[in-house]
Amino acid sequence: MKAKLISATFLAWFSTLGVLLAVSNFSAQAAVAMNLEVQLLWGTNEPKSPDSKHKEVEPAVKEKLQKLPLKWNNYFQVNSQPFSLKLGGTNKLSLSEKCAIEVKNIDGTTVEISLFGKGEQVMTRLQALPKGEILILGGNAPNKTSWLVVLKRMQ
Repeated sequence: MKAKLISATFLAWFSTLGVLLAVSNFSAQAAVAMNLEVQLLWGTNEPKSPDSKHKEVEPAVKEKLQKLPLKWNNYFQVNSQPFSLKLGGTNKLSLSEKCAIEVKNIDGTTVEISLFGKGEQVMTRLQALPKGEILILGGNAPNKTSWLVVLKRMQ
């Protein structure tokens, strides 16, 4: 009788341990997946965008942009795309006819982002991207304006 009780107890503990390990493994995999949003922005000193489809950037992004040594007062969102990346995963997104990015989730906290302009790779950057933070890439555009690519790690 004691042998059956010990076997049943062992089986219950072993099953519980298996469930806990499975849940912790699932949690670890979820922790290294990254939920991101990429935005293509246009920077200008003009008060309005000439394109009615453009929206003003969200206040949190505008605040971060204003802390940088940039010469533009206004920023307009041309395009925005949310996406997810698994650990080691790569995603290529077209932001406009002339601009695309490729993002790779290196280790769950670091991204490698490659920027493409007119089909040519312009730059590659490797950077830690904690939750709630943004990474900004940019360049000049005609008529004393700029374009910016903002990669934001969502909560």
